[in-house]
Order: sequence, then structure tokens, then C-alpha cells
Amino acid sequence: MTARWIRAALAGVAALSLALTGCGAGDGSTAEQGGTVTVFAAASLTETFTKLGRDFEAAHPGTRVVLNFAGSSTLATQITQGAPADVFAAASPATMKTVTDAGDAAGPPAVLVRNQLVIAVPQGNPDRVGGLADLARPGVKVALCAAQVPCGTAAKSALDAAGVRLTPATLEQDVKGALAKVKLGEVDAALVYRTDVRAAAGLAAVEFPESARAVNDYPIVVLKHAGNPDGARAFVDHVRSDAGLTVLTAAGFQAPPSR
Repeated sequence: MTARWIRAALAGVAALSLALTGCGAGDGSTAEQGGTVTVFAAASLTETFTKLGRDFEAAHPGTRVVLNFAGSSTLATQITQGAPADVFAAASPATMKTVTDAGDAAGPPAVLVRNQLVIAVPQGNPDRVGGLADLARPGVKVALCAAQVPCGTAAKSALDAAGVRLTPATLEQDVKGALAKVKLGEVDAALVYRTDVRAAAGLAAVEFPESARAVNDYPIVVLKHAGNPDGARAFVDHVRSDAGLTVLTAAGFQAPPSR
């Protein structure tokens, strides 16, 4: 009798546990505390979103943040072609528009931060680059982002504002690629974001006034077909919080005008 009673009691506990689990999964009350949140983010957000992802996991035990970094235009194409993702953070409104126009956003995007271009050069600035005009000097090799990438669009705006015409030594698919060319010594300078130079060792940033004409807003949105919509919303809330903005501005990003 005793053994049968114990077995019956254990079975009852197991059944109750399954019932409670089913309740939590059905009403979404535990969604923020578990599962995977897949975030597609612009390459220039690599360092900050890596930290913010770790912070989010610590604040939401059982949750795993999977980060996919690349050029915003590449990510937008992947999303519209059906790549599974919960959140998209782009480096320009134009690349975000690709996703919203395709009906893949769960709501209107919000501007997370802004970013501004600088000229990345090796420490010591051996070519004495002081502004955009110096990039057009004979013998100075420059890396730019490709035209369809937000940093490439911003670079074109800045160069046009300065009246500078140059032929780049290379066109890269994201800002990290352009920065890597300077780090490897394959070019003398690159037009990249201020935040990327700040995060890189062995490089220096040359500021130039025309960068004010090429400030990029970074929109973020929960995606319509998110596998974990509750977790996605919680992640977006986390990066847009005061604590999230502190991490982003410490890296050199600018708060959006509404903050």
C-alpha cells in the first residue's frame, strides 16, 4: 500500500507540474524568462549589443540572445526573404524601410540612437590627414563602405557636402570591413562611424565638420514573424531603457532628439 501510495503521489505531482507549465506557455507569462531572442543588428552595434545581450540574459534567467551582425542592407534582405529573427536594429531609416515596406515589422520602428562619421587613421596619423580633402591627395588609399550600406550612403553625403571626389581603393559591405582595411595597413584611411574607431585598438579618429550633414539614425523594431515576440519586446525595451542608453552613449553613440 505504501509503495502504491508513493507512486500515486509522484504521478499527481508530475501531472500538476505539467499542467502549470502548460498554463505558463499558453498565456505567455513566462515568455520573457525563457527561450531564444534572435537579434539582427547593424555591424556598428557589435560591441554595444554584445554587452546589452549579456545584460539582458542576466536579467532574464533562462533566456538566450542570439546576435547576427552584418551590413544593414544585407540583414534587411535576409529578413524580407524569410530569415528567422525577432528584432531588427538598422543603421539607417532607409534600410529599415525595406523591412517595413515588405510588411515584416510588428509595428512602427523607434529611433534607438544616432551615429556620426569620422576618418579612421592609424595611431599617429602618419599621412597627416586633417579632413576630407586630404583623402583625395595622390597616394592616399581610402576604404569606403559600398553605396547601398548606410555608412556608404553617409560617406557620399559628407563627401558631396565637402565637394570632394575620390576613388576608393576598396568598397566594403559593412563598416567593420572598412575599418579592418586600416587596421591591416591595406589602406591609409577609412570613413567609418565614430563608435567603431573608439572600439578599435591602434586607430585614431579625425573629426571633420561635414559629418554633421551625414548623421545616421538607428531604428529598431520587433519583427512581425518573431518566434518569441514577448522576448523580442522585452529586449527592445531593455536596449531603449536608460541603462541601455548609457551603454550606447558610452560607446560614442548619440541619444536621439526625443531623449
